[in-house]
Amino acid sequence: MKRVVITGMGVLTPLGNDVETFWDKLVQGKSGISFIESFDSSDYKSNIAGSIKDFDPEATVGRRDVRRMDRYCQFAVAAAKMALEDASLVIDDTNAERIGVYIGSGVGGIQTILDNYRTLLQRGPGRVSPTVVPMMIANMAAAQVSIIYGAKGPVLAPVTACATGNNAIGEAFKLIQRGGADAVIAGGAEASVTDLALAGFGNATALAGRTDAPEKASRPFDAQRSGFVSAEGAGVHVLESLEHAERRGARIHAELIGYGSTADAYHIVATDPEGAGAYRAMAIALEDAGLAAEEIDTINAHATSTPAGDLSETMAIKRLLGKKSDQVPITANKSMIGHMLGAAGGVEAVGLIKSLQEGVIPPTINLDNPDPQCDLDYVPLQARKADVRVGLSNSFGFGGHNAVLIFKRYE
Repeated sequence: MKRVVITGMGVLTPLGNDVETFWDKLVQGKSGISFIESFDSSDYKSNIAGSIKDFDPEATVGRRDVRRMDRYCQFAVAAAKMALEDASLVIDDTNAERIGVYIGSGVGGIQTILDNYRTLLQRGPGRVSPTVVPMMIANMAAAQVSIIYGAKGPVLAPVTACATGNNAIGEAFKLIQRGGADAVIAGGAEASVTDLALAGFGNATALAGRTDAPEKASRPFDAQRSGFVSAEGAGVHVLESLEHAERRGARIHAELIGYGSTADAYHIVATDPEGAGAYRAMAIALEDAGLAAEEIDTINAHATSTPAGDLSETMAIKRLLGKKSDQVPITANKSMIGHMLGAAGGVEAVGLIKSLQEGVIPPTINLDNPDPQCDLDYVPLQARKADVRVGLSNSFGFGGHNAVLIFKRYE
């Protein structure tokens, strides 16, 4: 089996629209959560989100093509551009057929659906855009990246709710391992900070409630956590076989060494209360990597800030790590960026890779009153220097999807 490395990374996040800005603010413990400005949220159960700011899609894809892309797709194209530039990977006739695109979205083009349905009701069927279908479907981010950058290898768009980003990267990893491609542009994108999604999540009691202090709302593992904060953005990576990366002299950020994917088979939205599916996904990833549990140095937790989810993940980690569970530092990026749904795994993988490179674990902010049942080392409030070589990243989604990645510092 081929070894697989990460050579390029690109992000759009509530903390910033490039990797270095995102990482710097993550380490500083800054919050990217703010009041919603894109629509009037005064009647909604939540009034905050992790929104992308200062993003100019025309600068990436041009004025003409922007009008044919939903916002989530614009994010994906922009993040892919950053990742390709970071990797110094040029796609041309000599390599196009060996480069794939695995980019997913949990929701897809929801704003396009909403806009065109309102047009249908107000102005009739003749005024609905002829591009509504290709703009709204969840595979179009992968398709547009393939078209724009000329990648002609396998193109796949996983849709596994909040596990999407990790599933996309994990399946790309397996494709390269077995020789199906030399490189894959992989990750997730989401733009679901919309009125319908906010209403639905709010009425399902999944969101943190209304607040006058947005930066304090996302509180993973805290006794006062009340739900997740909706967020948008994208996280995209360039994965390559090690031999391909070395042959072209690429800079290597990290090695991807393990992937595990399972289902809870329990409930459409609730997690298995004992974290059984999450544990199995982590255990499978460890086996895939050829590692023992004690070789994990840090964990980037899914940690959405929901009462049940954070507790079940804690239980799964304890089961995985056993006696070492209180010695492994765990961080929760969502305390600062909110929950980016299908984009979360791609973005949080960047955070973990930077930790391996820099020897710094970002904090879990807002952990002021730890839940007695969540009693592990969550690196509260302040970043920590640590010599971390191997890290595990969790993503779990509605429907019981679990996807886990294990990265190793490249040496």
